[in-house]
Amino acid sequence: MTEASGGPPAGAAMSPALLLMMLGRQLREQAEIELREQGLSMRHFSALGHLAHQPGLSYSELARRDGITAQSMQSTLRQLQDVGAVELLTEPGRGRTADLQVTEAGQALLEKGRAVLRAADQHLLDALGNESTGHLADLVLQALVGLKK
Repeated sequence: MTEASGGPPAGAAMSPALLLMMLGRQLREQAEIELREQGLSMRHFSALGHLAHQPGLSYSELARRDGITAQSMQSTLRQLQDVGAVELLTEPGRGRTADLQVTEAGQALLEKGRAVLRAADQHLLDALGNESTGHLADLVLQALVGLKK
């Protein structure tokens, strides 16, 4: 990758944080393109994943997990309801906790999203090799845990 292609200048010492941000952006953009082809966005995929793992999460809790507003999450979940991926099992109402569940159609969409992530993992594996990819995952996890302290 060269400066002309949007990468770092040749031979420049790079900030590890900046490199991770660049890598994250590249991976996210590619995943978003592939998710769109499956009828999903990263936000849809994330909401489905959280609800599949922990059914019944509230709009507010889902929004907190994604770092967005509750209103944005409500819009995301409405879109998922419209395509039959999520079902609201409680009557809507101010102050009520929504009981949201992933449907069979939602599970199918979630699996399509997981396939996109597996492809991204494979791209990293192809670029870095098995040992380096595992080492990278360990280091990134260590950094994520360390930065939360």
